[in-house]
Amino acid sequence: MYESFFNFRTKPFELVPNPDFIYLSKAHRRAMTYLDYGIKEKAGFILLTGEVGSGKTTILRDLLKKLDGRVTVSKVFNTKVTSEQLIAMINDDFGLPVKGKDKVQLLKDLFDFLIGQYAKGYHSVLIIDEAQNLSVELLEEVRMLSNLETDSAKLLQIILSGQPELRRVLSLPELQQFRQRINISCHIYPLTRAEAEEYIFHRLEIAGNKEAVNFSETALDSIYQYSRGIPRLMNIICDFLLLSAFVEETRELSAEMVTDVIGDLELENKYWEFEHAIKAVAGEQAPRAFGEEEQKYYDEIRQLLSALNLRIDALEKDTAKMNPAISGDAGKRLDLYERFLKEHMKKTDGTLAELRRQFEEYGSRKNGGLAAGPREIRRAKKSFFRRFADLF
Repeated sequence: MYESFFNFRTKPFELVPNPDFIYLSKAHRRAMTYLDYGIKEKAGFILLTGEVGSGKTTILRDLLKKLDGRVTVSKVFNTKVTSEQLIAMINDDFGLPVKGKDKVQLLKDLFDFLIGQYAKGYHSVLIIDEAQNLSVELLEEVRMLSNLETDSAKLLQIILSGQPELRRVLSLPELQQFRQRINISCHIYPLTRAEAEEYIFHRLEIAGNKEAVNFSETALDSIYQYSRGIPRLMNIICDFLLLSAFVEETRELSAEMVTDVIGDLELENKYWEFEHAIKAVAGEQAPRAFGEEEQKYYDEIRQLLSALNLRIDALEKDTAKMNPAISGDAGKRLDLYERFLKEHMKKTDGTLAELRRQFEEYGSRKNGGLAAGPREIRRAKKSFFRRFADLF
């Protein structure tokens, strides 16, 4: 609607994860590097996590665009399925027939297919998005797929992508074997304030007009405040901002306009409701009435957060012990102890030398004024023991 008014080739803030618009923050660059390395090195399991709208799917689509022709990929985006349905979706995306086949036949077809791909020199990759929805049983099923291998190589590489809840699920004791097979793990954090600004102008430039509008600093601050650095939320806010500017026929975007858009979108209620509930539990605002089960749930969360704070405090104290200034002070103390020990050893050597001299002088007087040599001293010592033995 507003593309021609702002001289855009396309809309700059679409919600579709378009790889052409990909912006690589520090976290995104690290994730891309990890994924690229994992694919090339044929790492067994790769784990990619991030908040909703953080850019995981965009990264995966960009990765798929860059894969060479010798990589065969199966993508699964619907994870609320049964075990048999999951295998059927994997086979179907690999191009295998699935109609009328039971799980045993599906697994046999998959194994034969992977063997054939390996024999041709192809590399097979399975990507499961929204993996936080997989049950423990389905995750075990996925782990079993990683057992498809030859004597020298894995036949199937698996990339799991999901929200942070996926890490919580994988931390369960019954999934210990699964965790041990994760070779590469990375998490996409929200954008920083500086990255958020770069992200906005990056998308404007890709859309065809980086100078289409003028954001005030306070407007950029407000966008970051309400979006928390989540790219998808920034897209929603900026898209409605451009629409609002188009209606008002202006190119100047202010904090007041951002506030109006946020009010229209009810962004706080739609996306941050859970956080508000946590604040309410913490007493930061008037709590609403919880049911018994709900109250129990939030109490558990509060206890977990409290335990987490204690662990962080302990970690910070331990870290303080490794402060370079403290380490330097410890080094000075060690030097002082070393000098003290050397001085003590020097005095001890002097004392022993004096005792040896006095002993030799005593031996000399016992032998009629003649200095006793080592042989005489050994003889005297032998005589002493012999006399001692004679007592018994």
